[in-house]
Amino acid sequence: MRRFTLPFVAAREDIDELGHVNNTVWVRWVQELAVRHWAAVAPAEQQEAYIWVVTRHEIDYRGNVGPGEAVIGETWVAGEPRGARFDRRFVFTGADERVKVEGVTTWALLDRASGRLLRVRREVAAPFVADQE
Repeated sequence: MRRFTLPFVAAREDIDELGHVNNTVWVRWVQELAVRHWAAVAPAEQQEAYIWVVTRHEIDYRGNVGPGEAVIGETWVAGEPRGARFDRRFVFTGADERVKVEGVTTWALLDRASGRLLRVRREVAAPFVADQE
């Protein structure tokens, strides 16, 4: 499972004064999508030993999503890790098949017990790296 998808529906509390999903909600959905991907794919021993933190978000807003509307979030790791970090791409597509939000986040791997940065080993990254960007 190199690419991972998850549906999201905009709840009333997700909507801002402009009538669409608030930017902070998109960030929360990006986080949930990545965390659920890790939980679905990583072996239990890795989940117990490691934790990921975001070091950078880059988000492009392409369309609006209103209350009750659904999107499908998709995420994958693009390319090989660089030391303790790798880039995770994401895209949210509406029922109209148009991209609403897309971007990339940079994640760093930490040792859960010590909180120290760890080099991302190939076997940790391999299940997440997409064959094509």
